[in-house]
Amino acid sequence: MSKRTALITGASRGIGKACAEVLSLAGYRLVLTARSIEKLQEVASEIAGNGGEVFPLELDLSTRDMIPDAISRAIKEFGRIDILVNNAGMTKDGLAVRMKPSDWQAVLDTNLSGAFYATQQVLPGMMRERWGRVVNISSVVGEMGNPGQANYVASKAGLIGLTKSLAQELGSRNITVNAVAPGFIETDMTHGLTPELKQKMIDQTPLRRIGTPQDVAAAVKFLVSEEAGFITGHVLDVNGGIYM
Repeated sequence: MSKRTALITGASRGIGKACAEVLSLAGYRLVLTARSIEKLQEVASEIAGNGGEVFPLELDLSTRDMIPDAISRAIKEFGRIDILVNNAGMTKDGLAVRMKPSDWQAVLDTNLSGAFYATQQVLPGMMRERWGRVVNISSVVGEMGNPGQANYVASKAGLIGLTKSLAQELGSRNITVNAVAPGFIETDMTHGLTPELKQKMIDQTPLRRIGTPQDVAAAVKFLVSEEAGFITGHVLDVNGGIYM
């Protein structure tokens, strides 16, 4: 059988980039998407330089019309998409009482609606093949809440609900749908935090460290594998024990 193809959104940095590197080394062909095509091409060049098969595509998930076109180009390139990793995410933090409607909408459009519309585009092919893996990157805050992040938390909790509904719909077609909920991970999103706040997060984490993008990528690699074929509708916490 030919190599399986994985599409990863938000693949230009952080968790998405780590997933791309790990899945390429595991022998998957990759379609990588992000809003910044320059950064994405750097990641793609690195992966191709290490012998990986990779196709980079510019995609802003908040622009719904871009999604069908991008995914049909990806399918044309590699024949099909077997695996989808919905990783793209953004934050626009602020207290609920003052949150602008545009900040609420932007985060929901990218983090939740974008994941849904991307999934919708890859499902017909997976259903035809009677094999598929969808992994949604949620967040520990989607399970426990976080002040000042009503939009982000709602989007990440929404991904968990979406995961469970799709798992029930698609199980009979041998398509698994799971979520990974990272805790405090060292990425561009957390670089701006003060040393005091970082230390507080570490103190609250039983494993007493910040997670790495590779910690999350390892969980994704497992969930898309044949070995995880009897796991669906599950939320895999990769959070060092900060929430149990």
